[in-house]
Amino acid sequence: MCGLEVSSEQVSRAAALLDAELERWRNRPLGCVRALVLDALYEKVRMDGAVVSCAVLVATGVLADGRRTVLGVSASVSEAEIHWRGFLQGLKGRGMSGVAFVVSDGHEGLRAALAATLPGVAWQRCQCHLQRNAQAYVTKQDLKGQAAADIRAIFNAPSLDEAKRLLDAAVQKYSKTQSKLAAWMEENLPEGFAVFRLPEPMRRRLRTSNMAENLNRQIRRRTRVAGLFPNEASLLRLVSAVLSEIGEEWETGKIYLSTEGMPA
Repeated sequence: MCGLEVSSEQVSRAAALLDAELERWRNRPLGCVRALVLDALYEKVRMDGAVVSCAVLVATGVLADGRRTVLGVSASVSEAEIHWRGFLQGLKGRGMSGVAFVVSDGHEGLRAALAATLPGVAWQRCQCHLQRNAQAYVTKQDLKGQAAADIRAIFNAPSLDEAKRLLDAAVQKYSKTQSKLAAWMEENLPEGFAVFRLPEPMRRRLRTSNMAENLNRQIRRRTRVAGLFPNEASLLRLVSAVLSEIGEEWETGKIYLSTEGMPA
């Protein structure tokens, strides 16, 4: 193009320089992180002659000054506990401290890893995930909207006591006609109540893992162009490049939330 030729050696050298830069970014020192938001997405990768779904683990957070940050990213074959645990231990090894609140979905591997690496830290199960999960337990189509509205009212309650009262009422309401839904709500919805222990201004930002899911959408806009990745390293390169750019914007941007009043 334009009379210029680029050799394969030049391409390889440029890729190696980029990989080294992104490796430094992924391993940069961390500090005080008050809220940690965890999520994962899956991309197709060619591995050992087969096409597999590769898990991309992403950690975002809120710093002590209230700004958002992208803490880290890792590619692994699954979301099994061993992979989440290694990822979280890596964040701690880089100096992450001060975490008072964690938001994620209810994946069993992630929950087990959190219990092992961040014991005692308040955990909030994403309310959006809970709302979507509940629909699988509604057996009558004409009740799906009502069930969603009842759960929304519970999560929008002004206090923990009111949320518990509304949950009890909903469980009673569905116990006869939608017994599986009622049992599921009683067991699972309280996992979305940790946010009620935070000051009210923080709740909207930390009731869901939307901060991480919004990132995932931006990542997918780029990975869709690439399609199938030839290996795990190429996937990690692209995702790391996207996240490093976004992280820089976040850390130099506006305050996301005030961390004043967050538990020590």
